[in-house]
Amino acid sequence: QVQLVESGGGLVQPGGSLRLSCASSMSIFSIYVLGWYRQAPGKQREPVALMTSGSTTNYVDSVKGRFTIYRDNAKNTVYLQMNSLKPEDTAVYYCNAKIPGAGTAVYDYWGQGTQVTVSS
Repeated sequence: QVQLVESGGGLVQPGGSLRLSCASSMSIFSIYVLGWYRQAPGKQREPVALMTSGSTTNYVDSVKGRFTIYRDNAKNTVYLQMNSLKPEDTAVYYCNAKIPGAGTAVYDYWGQGTQVTVSS
């Protein structure tokens, strides 16, 4: 079992910045993929930014050049720096960890979610 605790959401004006944090209860060296997902009202949850254990990153097209995922191994924490925020970035943001199990099994763990609202 792993626990993921998010923080850093809030209300920000268009063009502003926020940094989300996700603290893991286990070493992030053991995690295949760390990622941030978001879910807007009436929409499906979508991946926003992913980082593999080898530090390869991937972003959804709508946030490329504005969002950055990075991690601090010493703190077992992954961050999402969000700049130039737009109203369409408004959503609940969730931290996700994919952790290897026995054989080829991979298990998904989720944080509780943090609300990001971009509005003037």
